[in-house]
Amino acid sequence: MRISRRAQRIEPFYVMEVAKAASALAREVAQTDSPMILLNIGEPDFTAPALVQEAACKAVHDGLTHYTPATGLLPLRERISDWYWQRFKAKVPASRIVVTAGASAALQLACLALIESGDQILMPDPSYPCNRHFVSAADGTAVLIPTTAGERFQLSADKVQAAWNEKTRGVLLASPSNPTGTSIDPAELRRIHGVVSHKGGITLVDEIYLGLSYDAQYGQTALTVDEDLISINSFSKYFNMTGWRLGWMVVPQQLVPVIERLAQNLFICPSSISQYAALACFEPDSLAEYERRRAEFKARRDYFIPALNALGLSVPVLPDGAFYAWADCTAACQKLQVKDSWDLSFEIMQRAHVAVTPGRDFGVAETHNFIRFSTASSMPQLKLAIDRLKVLLS
Repeated sequence: MRISRRAQRIEPFYVMEVAKAASALAREVAQTDSPMILLNIGEPDFTAPALVQEAACKAVHDGLTHYTPATGLLPLRERISDWYWQRFKAKVPASRIVVTAGASAALQLACLALIESGDQILMPDPSYPCNRHFVSAADGTAVLIPTTAGERFQLSADKVQAAWNEKTRGVLLASPSNPTGTSIDPAELRRIHGVVSHKGGITLVDEIYLGLSYDAQYGQTALTVDEDLISINSFSKYFNMTGWRLGWMVVPQQLVPVIERLAQNLFICPSSISQYAALACFEPDSLAEYERRRAEFKARRDYFIPALNALGLSVPVLPDGAFYAWADCTAACQKLQVKDSWDLSFEIMQRAHVAVTPGRDFGVAETHNFIRFSTASSMPQLKLAIDRLKVLLS
C-alpha cells in the first residue's frame, strides 16, 4: 500500500509514545506501594462541573442530538461572545465565532483556508508539535525559530522580521504556550502583528490556555489587538472538557463563510451534545467553580516550580498560565549519567515511577536539555512526585 508523502511527513507524537510506556508500567506497579504518578499529559484532573454534566444528560433525554449548523449553535456563540466581554472587555461579535470539533479542528480549518502548498509559517521553538503538523498537513512548512528564556520562549517582532522571506505566509503563536506555560507580552504581540500585517501575512494565535492565566499583565486575549487576527480556543483546558472535543475559533468576518464551507464538508458540525452541555459552562455557578479551580492550578504551580528549582531541575521562566513546568534537566542528566532528556524521562519513569515528557516533541533548539512536567494533577500527587524525585536525585 502506498502511503502519501503528506502522511509520511508527520512525525510520531512522542508524548503519546511515552504515555504508552508509562501506562504499561503503571499497570505493573498498580498494586505496589509505589504506583505510577502521571505528570506527562496536559489534561486537567477536574471533570466538567455538575451543571455541564446535567446539561449533557438533558440534551440526550430531550433528543437534542441532531446535526447543528456547521458554525455551531448560535446561543453558544453568543455566550462565548459575552464571555470575552465579561472576562476580557473584548468586543467579539458572535458572527465571527465558529464552534469546532475541538481546537484541533479549528487549527485544521484555519490552515486549510489560508495556507497554500509551499507556504511557510513561522513558529517559536519550543512549541506544541501538533500545531506544526497542521501546517504540514495543509502542504505548508513550519519554520521553527529558536527562542530563549530571555524572550519567554516566545517569538519577537525582530525575529519575525529577520526570518520573513518570499515564501512566508504568517505566524502561528501560542499564548500561554505548551510546553512552557509562558505568554507573549501584549505589547510585543502588537509589534509582531504589525510586522505580519505590513507583509500582508496572517497572525494565528493558539489561546486554548487563555482562561488559565495567573498574571494580569499577560492574561489578555490577542483579539484586542486587531480584528484581522485569528484566535483558536477550546473547552478542554479552562473548561475541563477534554474528551468532549469542543472548541472554537474567532476569525475576520470575511473568512467565516470560507471556514463554514470547509467545516460543512470536513466535519458537518461539532457534537450537538457537547454544544448543549457547553452552554452551561457560562452559568454563574459554573464560572465560579472554574475560577476556584484556576486558583488551585495556580497554587500547584506556586508549590511545584520552587520545589523543582531546589532539586536542580531549573525552570528558567515562571509560567504565567496553563499547567506546565519547562525544566532544564542538564544537571539531572549529569547526576544520573544519562545522555539527554529522553533517556532521563525513562530513568525517572522506571526508578521513581513518575511519568514526565522529554523535550523531543517540542522542537530542536536545545529541547534535548528540557523535560516538561504537567501540574494538572492533584497537590498530593505533586508532593509525592517531588519526594520521589528528591530520593532519585540525592
